[in-house]
Amino acid sequence: MNLPSEQHRSLGAFLRARRDTLSPQDVGLHVLPGRRRARGLRREEAAQLCGISTTWYTWLEQGRNVSCSTTTLARIATALHLSPAERLYLFELAQLKDPDASRPVTASSLPEPVRTFPEQVTMPCYVLDPLWNACVANKAGRRLFVGWLDSNERNLLRYVFLDLQARTFLDDWEGSARRVLAEFRAASIHGDTHLVETLVQELRSRSPDFERLWHNQSVLLREGGPRRFQHPTDGPLDFDQTTLTFTTWPHYQLVALKPR
Repeated sequence: MNLPSEQHRSLGAFLRARRDTLSPQDVGLHVLPGRRRARGLRREEAAQLCGISTTWYTWLEQGRNVSCSTTTLARIATALHLSPAERLYLFELAQLKDPDASRPVTASSLPEPVRTFPEQVTMPCYVLDPLWNACVANKAGRRLFVGWLDSNERNLLRYVFLDLQARTFLDDWEGSARRVLAEFRAASIHGDTHLVETLVQELRSRSPDFERLWHNQSVLLREGGPRRFQHPTDGPLDFDQTTLTFTTWPHYQLVALKPR
């Protein structure tokens, strides 16, 4: 973490303000009877909870130019009981990537608004995690993407490049594959580096088309637009696709398809 001095001061002020809002009882610390001068947690108490030295934590709050790893910042966020919005703000201030945000999740561990939103709409809808696994989809989405959203393999890249059904389901498979891969390359910068590299190496070894297209270095934002599918029972279907992110959980992408 190598930040301009003003950002260091902003980061320190934010941590200090959050620490002041917590009492020892909030974090499970036993307090001896007597008068406390500190309005919230003491710095040494916060440092103890974070598993770091009091001196280093003090320097961080004072806005000094000290380095901080993503793992340490994640421990601080947990120790200070930061809300999802506060945690996002902390990592944005530090210009670091939250390690917890880039890990694949199961549907049961999704934030409740992310998990339940697709079922509140009638059009096909699903949510992608940072590794582009469809972690939740509504009934209309599972009916549309037969062979993918209704299967055990929910990774979009594996479906597009390894499932033979995708080559007939996706209208203009070559163009769709190029677009999907370019969009993933742009999004993968926010994912867990090791997990992204593992997925990419797997697909490069299993799919000659993935290997060929990966070398193009194309990058696109996942903005949506017209989509045509050749459904096995419903025939040709046309949609307008829209991709959105959740403000508090920007590493999840909500994909909705409106019939044309």
